[in-house]
Amino acid sequence: MKKQILIIAGVLAFVGAKAQTDTVRIKTSAICEQCKERIEHDLSFEKGVKSSSMNLETKEVTVVYNAQKTDPQKIRTAITKSGYDADSLKADTKAYGRLPECCKSPEHQ
Repeated sequence: MKKQILIIAGVLAFVGAKAQTDTVRIKTSAICEQCKERIEHDLSFEKGVKSSSMNLETKEVTVVYNAQKTDPQKIRTAITKSGYDADSLKADTKAYGRLPECCKSPEHQ
């Protein structure tokens, strides 16, 4: 009987944890491989972010996150603090200024 209760509790915990994750795609101003690495690295330290994957062709980052710990707006803000635009949000000026020259887009100059 105890074994059955533990199994049921484990299954419910797994299903509950799975239901909390969500995915968002955010358009960025990333240009090169360094941009990709920087965005993915910085997002890995954001509370609630499970994973991120940057596509340089589309300039979109796909983020899997725990919806109980963060939301798309907080993720966008984190990207801007790395020096990049995130959808309609513009990059933080100081963070953008610290980017290597190869990572600065012509639209910002």
